[in-house]
Amino acid sequence: MSLGEHLREARRRLIIAVIGFVIGMVIAAIVTTPVINFLTEPINAINAQRGAHFAELVFAKISSGFNLRLRMAMSIGLLLSAPVWLWQIWAFIMPGLTKKEIKYTIGFVCAAIPLFFAGGYVAVLVAPHVIEVMSNFVPDVGKNFLDSDYYYDFILKFVLVIGISFVLPVFMVALNLAGIMTGKAMVKGWRVAVLVAALFAAIATPAADIGSMFLLGGILIVLYFAAAFLSLFFDRRKRKRQVSEGLDPDADAV
Repeated sequence: MSLGEHLREARRRLIIAVIGFVIGMVIAAIVTTPVINFLTEPINAINAQRGAHFAELVFAKISSGFNLRLRMAMSIGLLLSAPVWLWQIWAFIMPGLTKKEIKYTIGFVCAAIPLFFAGGYVAVLVAPHVIEVMSNFVPDVGKNFLDSDYYYDFILKFVLVIGISFVLPVFMVALNLAGIMTGKAMVKGWRVAVLVAALFAAIATPAADIGSMFLLGGILIVLYFAAAFLSLFFDRRKRKRQVSEGLDPDADAV
């Protein structure tokens, strides 16, 4: 294709992706109420423990309610339309990839997407405990007024951070397939990995919520070792192939 044809193709793909995103937003706007009810369940649990109206979701501005629903529609719509815009990106770059690169890309996407949603699911399970634990530090003489924008930002960022952290092992395997890092090096670095996972879990969850911290840290450590052992398997298969071809498998070892 010429440069002009590439630009026209990119514009067509972009228009289709935007249309899919808008449709996803419309669908998401319909379900904002049940989603808000679900997200405010921790507030109901706090009130059940500390008394009615101890914690309240506050809409401080006239447009706060509208802004919250709009932001929710955008973020949920982005997830709902992900198959559309991901396919448009894939269809645009696929003609320039080799068969091997296409195979690796498909494997990466098929592994990354379920892991991201698994991380989001774990975050949804952990977030209520984090909110409840932090509310316990509010003295009985006070009230816990939760700004709607901040409350939604906290949950959204928490879900994104945990979801992305679950995808990191896939990047490790990708680095292994690219020849940048060996599975042996990953296994040797297990102490650092455990320390990093523990620190991340401690930062992502309040210190008083030990159960959530161990749950998150344990899952991250399991994923790390899964990526390391999978990389060892790939290294072993690559070594056998190099030996059969008469090559030195230790020539480019990292």
